[in-house]
Amino acid sequence: MSEQRLRPAAAAVPARDTTLLAYRTVAIIVGVGLIVLVLIGVPLKYAANQPIIVKIVGPLHGFLYVVYLLLALQLWLREKWNPVFAVLVAAAGTVPFLSFVAERIVTRRVRER
Repeated sequence: MSEQRLRPAAAAVPARDTTLLAYRTVAIIVGVGLIVLVLIGVPLKYAANQPIIVKIVGPLHGFLYVVYLLLALQLWLREKWNPVFAVLVAAAGTVPFLSFVAERIVTRRVRER
């Protein structure tokens, strides 16, 4: 009888939050990609006429930013965030270093809930 009571409670608590883990991973990759693009790729493209980094990192960052947006949307709907907060989290992938800040804030909010 006590075993039946424990099963629903144990099933309700996930062992690992895969959505949060995926969001955190993609947020860090998007942040690093944007920094490489802005601090290395763009200067090399315009100062040294070497566009190779922009050609490689640019589309990769764009694709991963879309994945970042989808994961942020999934967390927004699940966590019932304020729409303003959700838009700020989504925009964080477009400003160098800001995705790292957003990732920490989102992680803290999700874990506190």
